[in-house]
Amino acid sequence: MNKKDLWILYKTFFKIGLFTFGGGYAMLPIIQREIVDNLKWATEEEVLDFYAIGQSTPGIIAINTATFIGYKKAKVIGGIVATLGMITPSLIIITIIAAFLSEFRENIYVQKALIGIRGCVVALIAIAIIRMAKKSIISPIALGLAIIGFVLLLIFKVSPIIIILSGIILGIILTYFKRRKTHDSTS
Repeated sequence: MNKKDLWILYKTFFKIGLFTFGGGYAMLPIIQREIVDNLKWATEEEVLDFYAIGQSTPGIIAINTATFIGYKKAKVIGGIVATLGMITPSLIIITIIAAFLSEFRENIYVQKALIGIRGCVVALIAIAIIRMAKKSIISPIALGLAIIGFVLLLIFKVSPIIIILSGIILGIILTYFKRRKTHDSTS
């Protein structure tokens, strides 16, 4: 990959990082538009896989996802460049806010802007959930697991870590039995 392509990779994730208010969930629609629709660097399914892995691994989901996409595009250097692109806007914004924290905290315009941003973030997260559900819930079993996970998280306050680990284990077990059933019926 040449320097121009690396620069495009950096700029793309800089732009995504600059407009990702509300964390990694709000990032998914922006990644969808930029990475899948506009640049065609990955399919929607690949991005959802990167997102799921990024959510399941230690670290910030937005950075993990950027790293995976960058790695797909240009191996280790791509992962580094995409990660740097994603974190640069946050570093700049946090540095500015830290320098003027007391003025920002008391500024009525900043307070009102944050209220507006929070409302938009809810919409972005809702869109991300709907898109992920459409691509991820592809069978009655997947729907059942999604409902069970939702209930366990919302009502019983089960740790997301336990939900993710249970999903991994159940996915492996169900795939094993499905393959075994298919193998037995062809024998």
